[in-house]
Amino acid sequence: MAPLQPCSVLVVDDEAALRKAIKTSLAASGFTVEEAATGGDAVSVIQRRPFDIVLLDVNMPGVNGIDACRKLRALAPRTGIIIVTVRDAEEDKVRALEAGADDYVTKPFRFRELVARLRAVLRRIRVDVTAEPAILQAGDLKVDLENRMLWKSGDEIRLSPKEFDLLSFLMKHQGAPLTHVRLLRAVWGVEYGGEFEYLRTYIHMLRKKIEDDPAKPQYLLTEPWVGYRFRNPFDPDQQGAALEDE
Repeated sequence: MAPLQPCSVLVVDDEAALRKAIKTSLAASGFTVEEAATGGDAVSVIQRRPFDIVLLDVNMPGVNGIDACRKLRALAPRTGIIIVTVRDAEEDKVRALEAGADDYVTKPFRFRELVARLRAVLRRIRVDVTAEPAILQAGDLKVDLENRMLWKSGDEIRLSPKEFDLLSFLMKHQGAPLTHVRLLRAVWGVEYGGEFEYLRTYIHMLRKKIEDDPAKPQYLLTEPWVGYRFRNPFDPDQQGAALEDE
């Protein structure tokens, strides 16, 4: 499975064997890959040349993945950063996203999942952010941002102002995991951040309106302990199991 366009990836991990395995597999799929053994090395490499995406392990000696992510984001605002965490390390995922990561994968991961995440992040970072589309589409959903209208399979669905704002923000960042805090501040205001029940309530209401089966959502996915991810179920690059409603 080749990338959409030529793509350079910096693989950062203190395990040499894992770095080599990832590099070999990605190179075979058409990616240009370089390696770094530590977070400090990654920062030095990025200062010398740009990369499209950095695949960054969270647990490394010296400069850890979270600190490295923060430094890399400051140095390269348009570079995609995917954090690699161990399974169930929810706190690391939240901290990574808040430090500027675009997404995360958990060990052990399947290579197809990794490539799908790389391709999805690559596509997002190559979108011209200065030209926001007037219409958002995903699957059988269509959102008119200017007139604040939503259709599903051609039928209009009425949303409250906050429901519309929340769905629009999620769709603008489709495929990306969004933390509770980021969603609350984007939709309700910068003074919010701990009112998780607001999100649960509104996600529940949105699922009832846009999902065929709200208990088995295909669009609005829960990222356990992290937040939510809008998935286009018709996009093969937006991998992830649909989790049951909360």
